[in-house]
Order: sequence, then C-alpha cells, then structure tokens
Amino acid sequence: MSDPTVDRAQEWLREHEGELLADLRQVLKFPSLEEPALPNAPFGKANRDALDFMLSLSASAGMRTKDVEGYCGFAEFGQGDKMVMTLGHLDVVPVGPGWKHEPFGAEIDGDYLYSRGAVDDKGPTIAAFYAARAVKEVWPDVPARIRSVFGCNEESGFKCVERYMQTEEAPTFGVAPDSGWPLYHAEKGIANLFVVAPRPGGEFALLEVCGGQRPNIVIESCEADVRVSASVRGEVEARIADAWDRNLTVTWQGDVMHVAARGKAAHGSTPYKGDSAAIRVLRFLWEVSPLATQEQYETLLNVPMTQGEGVGIEGADEVSGALSCNLGVISSDEGGVRFLLNVRYPVTWKGGDMRTRCEAKLASLGEGFRLEQFDDSPSLYFPLDHPLVKTICDVYEAETGERKTPGVMGGGTYARAIPNTVSIGTGWSGDGGAHENDERVKVEHLYKMSRIYAHILVRLANIAGGRA
Repeated sequence: MSDPTVDRAQEWLREHEGELLADLRQVLKFPSLEEPALPNAPFGKANRDALDFMLSLSASAGMRTKDVEGYCGFAEFGQGDKMVMTLGHLDVVPVGPGWKHEPFGAEIDGDYLYSRGAVDDKGPTIAAFYAARAVKEVWPDVPARIRSVFGCNEESGFKCVERYMQTEEAPTFGVAPDSGWPLYHAEKGIANLFVVAPRPGGEFALLEVCGGQRPNIVIESCEADVRVSASVRGEVEARIADAWDRNLTVTWQGDVMHVAARGKAAHGSTPYKGDSAAIRVLRFLWEVSPLATQEQYETLLNVPMTQGEGVGIEGADEVSGALSCNLGVISSDEGGVRFLLNVRYPVTWKGGDMRTRCEAKLASLGEGFRLEQFDDSPSLYFPLDHPLVKTICDVYEAETGERKTPGVMGGGTYARAIPNTVSIGTGWSGDGGAHENDERVKVEHLYKMSRIYAHILVRLANIAGGRA
C-alpha cells in the first residue's frame, strides 16, 4: 500500500527534475579540491564556494541554515527533539591526467553527466537535498526535524564531521548517500600505515622514487631514478631487454636510469580494480637489478602487496571478508623509501592488534624497516535486524521490487563518524566508479535516487516521530 506523503514528495521531484539537474551542474563546476586554508575556509576557497552555494540554495528553499565555521554546513526544517539527517560531501579527490571530458565542466554527453564528483559525492548530495526539499514542500507537519549536512573534507580526513560533532547534535537516524544499494551495514576499519624501508644502494642505487597523490587512490603514474655503476651496466641493459613493459619507459642520462610508468587509478578500497604504476616500477627495478642488489628490491616490491602480506597484516573475517592494502603514495629521501599504505581491515578486528603485527613483521625484515606513523578509523557495524537497516531495505524493495542484502564495504563514509548512521546507495549499473577518470552518472539515475531518498526520509521521520 502506497504512502500518500511519499507519493506527493515523489511527484514534486518529478516536476522539479530540471531544477535538480541545473543545481547539480552548478555545484559540480566548483573545483572543490582541498587547498590551503583561508579565513572561514579551512579547506580552501573552492570548497568554501561550494558550501556557500548549498547554503544559499537551502535558504532560498525556506530552510534554516548554519555555517559550521566553513568545516561544513547544514540546512534544516521541521520541529521536535528527534532528527533525521542526510550527510553528503562537496569535496572531491584530485583529477589526474587522461580525462576525455572537462573534469569540472559538468558536461552532458548522451544519457550521462560527466564531472569529478558526479558520483562521489555531489550528485547523491544534491539528490538527497532535493529529496529533503520535496518532503518539506509536501509535508508541513513532519513529526521530526530533517537536516541536510554538507561536508567539505570527507576525502582527506573527516575534519568536517569531527568539527560538527564537537558542537552539533547526532541524529536519531542518519543516512550518508555514498555507497551501494540498499545500504552498507558494515564498513571495514581504515588505517593508514606510514612504512619506511631502507633505500637500496651499491652498484644499483635508488636515488629517488615518487608517485601518488592520496592514500585512497591507486597510483596512476610513478617515476624513479637509479644510479647504475659501469661495472653492472651491461648486466642491467641485458635484463632490461628481457623485462619489457608496454606501460613503462626507460631513459638514460649518463649513469642514471630514469624509469616512468603509467597505471590506472581506482578507489583505494579496491586496489585490484586499478593498476598501480608504483608497483610496476618496483617490479621492473627488481627484474633488472643485478644479483647483488636484487634481494633489496624484492623486499621493496613485497611491502605493498594488496592483501597486506608484505607488512604482516593479511587476514579476513566472516562478516566482511579479506583485508585490502593500497599503496597510495610512495616517495624517498635521505631516511629511506616511504610507503603510505591505505588498509581496509575486517570489521571484527582491532586496529591496535594489526599495528602490533605490522611492527613485528617490519622488525623481522631487518634494520631500517619501521612503522613511522599509524592512523586508525575503527570499523562500523549494524546488525541486519537493526530498525535503520530493515527500514532502508524495505524502502528499496518497495521502490525497485528487488530485495537485496545489505553490503559490506572497504570504503569509509561519514557513517563511521556520526552515531546512528549508515551509508546508502548512489547509483546503478552504467554509472562511473568513484575516483576514476571521466566520472559519470546517468541523469535518470539521479532522479530515481532522489525519489528513493525521499521515501527513506518519510519512513525514518515517521519512526523517529513515533508515528510508525
């Protein structure tokens, strides 16, 4: 049996699809990468501009707004002690080379809208905002407050929601539109491991290696310089002839061999979906290294193994499966080779136990290997019978006719930082992957997800307000 409030909200959304698309295209044009802080703009001007746009849009829709010192902002309507929240983010990851469409052009090509942030997360954020706006327009006596939060630092630290929780209230129920359908009831723990390894020397001495922009992106390009002694030059050149890689080039400047590789970016939670240029470089250096230094390069190659074996943290649990490990940034200096490993670990694990295992493994590798820093974001887990989980599953089935089991993700969303919150779906087959080149979303999918979000908000508001 349909709910008249849901029907009215969805009809309002159908009547305002053009407006939704126009507002999304506008916010996509802000190149909201993290930049140096400015007054009241802790993540830079573009993020501030995007936040101002959303707050202005909200005020124009008759919502109460608050700017949380530029870290984030929110719009709200309704009355009462209970509150249902949506949390989206306006910041995006770096673009990188290889785009066919203008990364911040918000171009429509065929059925799709192309832009960094189209999927992650400006598209879903606007869809959720419009869902809230629709509820406001058709349900004047909504029994709970509905709040739309716009964050500006999800991709590189969660400082926005950390600041939010210092001064603002947690929701009765919260949804973060930033994952898969119907929702993800478990998010793996996320840890950044800053591992230092000794830099190989001798006749095949590593001078420099660099690649990567963020821990949560598979490295797309990487370069290295190696000084090759005359005594092993012939051996190295012979090995190069047998170590061909179509995505890697070698050039010489005197006795220095320069290696450059191209790969494919992907989200750090799924390193197997990408092609790490850094691992290509490390593998090549191991292959062409003379026997005297080959073991040193093999050890470097092993450090970023994608299931964590290289640093002793591999494993799995029944709820969330195996650990994954992404090499997000590699660099070198006088202190050694530095690996920034972005790890997604099983939901039943404790980060401290994993750290202990890593330190023990590095100690066993010999002098110069160490864990320089360990940052941990613990896992999130809601049982399948939790009211929030069950309600969202019921709504998705009512809207699509499909009963889907909630998922488990390696990615991290705002849900892990805000109590009583889960992440929900953002698209369907054909939409582009987060953090990939030519990120895209099907326009019709934007409209469809906004209608589902509206249904979710109505159901949760009724439950929160005691009308369920």
